[in-house]
Amino acid sequence: MSMINFKINAKSESPTRTIVSARNFKMVIDEPEHLGGDDQGANPVEYLLGALSGCLNVVGHMVAKEMGFDFKGMEIDIEGGLNPAKFLGKPSNERTGYQYINVKIRPNTEMDEDSLKKWVKTVEERCPVSDNIRNATPISITLN
Repeated sequence: MSMINFKINAKSESPTRTIVSARNFKMVIDEPEHLGGDDQGANPVEYLLGALSGCLNVVGHMVAKEMGFDFKGMEIDIEGGLNPAKFLGKPSNERTGYQYINVKIRPNTEMDEDSLKKWVKTVEERCPVSDNIRNATPISITLN
């Protein structure tokens, strides 16, 4: 199968607020007031967790359909913890990003326990966002 490319354009609206255009959609990324923002949108690390939840939802429904389950949806809670020291320019030996991400999925289905275990394992393996978080992805940042 050939590669599918996704693109966005982002413009700085203030020191903390970014407007992102993706296809015909706009996303406001901002920091909460206690981090110097105007709280007009989720912040970047919250969007990362949101992207993970959206991907798990899509893949979860797709896998349930493939497995032939009566699947009525799911609720997803995600929590991640990071040390902000390096982000804030303070000395730290810890990485800047999340130190952990915990995902809790409550599927609305009558699947038995063994089927649910197989389902969640398959969902985790096939979710592109969780793959990107779990594995190093080359990123090239250049000036234009």
